[in-house]
Amino acid sequence: MANIKSAIKRVRVNNDHRAHNISIKTDMRSQIKRVESLVESKDVENAKAAFKVAAHKIDKAVQKGIIHKNKGNRQKSRLAKKVNELSA
Repeated sequence: MANIKSAIKRVRVNNDHRAHNISIKTDMRSQIKRVESLVESKDVENAKAAFKVAAHKIDKAVQKGIIHKNKGNRQKSRLAKKVNELSA
């Protein structure tokens, strides 16, 4: 455990940031899984709406630096491909 006052604060701030980042990442993953489950059940309209929400969550995670830009683009691309194959 840290002994210096600034180091103690740094530990506390890092823990707060980690908890915040985990909540954003978890929400993003949940939205991705929701889109995938709707695609599996062949629900076109709800899948498109859920994809829009998931893409927004992915973009927010990229913007905040929680995931890398390329990973975000890859995830959105794969989801879009699944949704578009369903509607075609």
